[in-house]
Amino acid sequence: MERSAIILAGGFSSRFGQDKGLVSLGGKPLVKHVLDIVSNIAEEKIVVVSSKAQAEDFAKVVGSGVNVLVDAGDVRGPLVGTLTGFEKAHGNYSLLLPCDTPLMSRDVLLLLLDLCLEKNAVIPRWPNFYIEPLHAVYRTKSALEAAKSAFGAGRLTMQSMVDRLHRVRYVSTLVLQQLDPELETFFNVNTPLDLKKAERTLNRKER
Repeated sequence: MERSAIILAGGFSSRFGQDKGLVSLGGKPLVKHVLDIVSNIAEEKIVVVSSKAQAEDFAKVVGSGVNVLVDAGDVRGPLVGTLTGFEKAHGNYSLLLPCDTPLMSRDVLLLLLDLCLEKNAVIPRWPNFYIEPLHAVYRTKSALEAAKSAFGAGRLTMQSMVDRLHRVRYVSTLVLQQLDPELETFFNVNTPLDLKKAERTLNRKER
């Protein structure tokens, strides 16, 4: 299998009073928007949550073709979810994505995948050198070893995993802007106001 998509959905949003990935946007949960975007890109879809209760809730909305995984252990955070996803992914390459970015550009994701050949990761990077490790593509086996190493050393940040990877290609957001002029790929729905902004954007695109 060539490509997997790992979607991290373990966080609970107090601002919405429920799991953010299950918040409805345009009549569809946020996680479903992300799954629809990657539907024709990755052969395997994985959603990682942090509890059995979450797994049950997500399984009801994502469909039978999606593997819902629960983080192992009591430690929470994106690196833990990432490690869980990499351990179960069958693709040579894995798209790693958050569950709350419903406006992602399919063209941007395809470009990142294309650029990952002979690399262990392709990660977007802003002009201020801030990176987007949760909107990135990884060679699954190499990233799994890096995630294990970081976790074993008690380093629970995504940066700690990235620091352990060789042959990483960074792609400027200025380049990605040619495919996604407003860089909506990186727009996270964190608040009810963000949700309204996303609704307006989707409505505009559907006209």
